[in-house]
Amino acid sequence: MRDDDRSAEFVDFTHAHRRDLMRTAALLCAGEEAHAEDLVQTTLTKLYLAWSRVRRADSPLAYARRSLTHVFIDEARRAHRRRESTMAEPAEALPSDPVSAGTDLELREVMLAALSSLGPRQRAVVVLRHWLDLDVAETARILDCSTGTVKSQNARALTHLRAYLGTTEHHLILEDTP
Repeated sequence: MRDDDRSAEFVDFTHAHRRDLMRTAALLCAGEEAHAEDLVQTTLTKLYLAWSRVRRADSPLAYARRSLTHVFIDEARRAHRRRESTMAEPAEALPSDPVSAGTDLELREVMLAALSSLGPRQRAVVVLRHWLDLDVAETARILDCSTGTVKSQNARALTHLRAYLGTTEHHLILEDTP
């Protein structure tokens, strides 16, 4: 494949799926938009470098989500992660709500705080299972773990979220999924 064709194909993929990747990253980062943007940029760089493998995957978007999740977990593991903060607004801001337009802002804040109270792997399981609606097998494949690990991490995360949300003014119903 010629470099021009490869680049054009990658640009098309990025245009089609960047918003989805940003929404997923924003949830993984519990609303930290700058961190989410960094994760997506790092992921897109890795995808571009491996584009010949990505384009042959059954689902390039699934490959991208897997890469994004791995970048998030790797970043969370780094003991001395350096964070930069900016005072200016980014030129292209994230959607104001990573979950959906029209969601109550107060509820959004509670949800993001609850997500941030989870560890990185549990947060990844909750986002993949409940926001992206992936099944246990696909979540396990993305996280490179067994389905039993996904189920136990999901159960622990939901128990933690119920306790966390029980201490707030808002009571959300979180349904267990097998």
